[in-house]
Amino acid sequence: MPLPSKRTVAVWFDDGHIRLIEQDVPELRPGSIAVDVRASSVSPGSEFSWGRDRREVMGGWRTLTEHRGSPEAGSEPTPYRGYSNAGIVIAVGEGVTRFAPGDRVACIGVGHAVHTDTAVVPHNLAVHLPEPVSYVEGSYGMLMGTALNALRRADLKFGETYAVVGLGVVGQLTAQLHMLAGNRVIGWDTVPFRTEIARKWGIDAAVTVGPEDPVARTREFTGGYGLDGGAIAFGGEASKAVQSLARCMKRTPDGHPVGPIVVVGLARFAYLDHEAAGETNIDIRSAMRTGPGYHDEAWESGAAYPPVLVRWTTTTNLELCMRLIAEGKLDVDTLITHVIPFADADAGISHALEDPDRMLGVVFTRDG
Repeated sequence: MPLPSKRTVAVWFDDGHIRLIEQDVPELRPGSIAVDVRASSVSPGSEFSWGRDRREVMGGWRTLTEHRGSPEAGSEPTPYRGYSNAGIVIAVGEGVTRFAPGDRVACIGVGHAVHTDTAVVPHNLAVHLPEPVSYVEGSYGMLMGTALNALRRADLKFGETYAVVGLGVVGQLTAQLHMLAGNRVIGWDTVPFRTEIARKWGIDAAVTVGPEDPVARTREFTGGYGLDGGAIAFGGEASKAVQSLARCMKRTPDGHPVGPIVVVGLARFAYLDHEAAGETNIDIRSAMRTGPGYHDEAWESGAAYPPVLVRWTTTTNLELCMRLIAEGKLDVDTLITHVIPFADADAGISHALEDPDRMLGVVFTRDG
């Protein structure tokens, strides 16, 4: 298949709708590959943000529904057009030896692995897609890599207990990976459908916040010992969630909560409410990337880090995630609720938004 000169890109606009626009295919530079895209995943926490600094209104399917009816919604294109897809290599740039035309690949990267029919991606932001793994599953590379980086940032030990607050796709993946690493995991969410999904794939425990008291349930889950760590896996205001999580952590003899809370995404919160949590030895850690290398342009296009010093780069993290899917250990398929034809992206999203609380994983697909 020859490299086309034009491509179609699905772009989010300020009014909360998607429009398909035509643009030139980016130049195939040394160290990059061109991909005939077959599937791209939607990340609502990142792709739906509006306001002067793009963080005044944080993402989520409920937020998108509300924003579409807002009189303040504009009509300009946003910077958001996806960052995770999968497809077939159609051309390789100078110096690329890892891939050849015809290879199935999963790709990530803001500005690279967009919602489109033809993507040009730095080759270290792509990995081979094992044959048992579908393009739809492979299109979740970015969120899988982010979840795996969150696992590494938590640095828990085998057998320890962990809570994931927010069971969107990245929260569900974070929970699964912690369980694969030998941790016991409890998940919290305010949406019953999400806790149902978590139970479906086999989470150790799940709490629907509101009908259930997450603090009481979590203390019971840990046998009174307290959590060894936790994650905040949603965007927007999270002060109450962080304070509730702090109340569940293990404590020193004089009552100080101890352990890491990993923030996966763009949550906002006061550091801690000391009246609620007491003096604290909690470590707040951010995990917004897929591992070393991401956003290092030289590395993305081919420069290498010594494996003996940097074992887990973005590439090796992605390779591990794809292998875990191929081996049936990481369940992405259960998280996908809507598969929408790329050509009908806006209409498909509009139909799905009739019941936003039953939306989780959403993927745009092309038959080729």
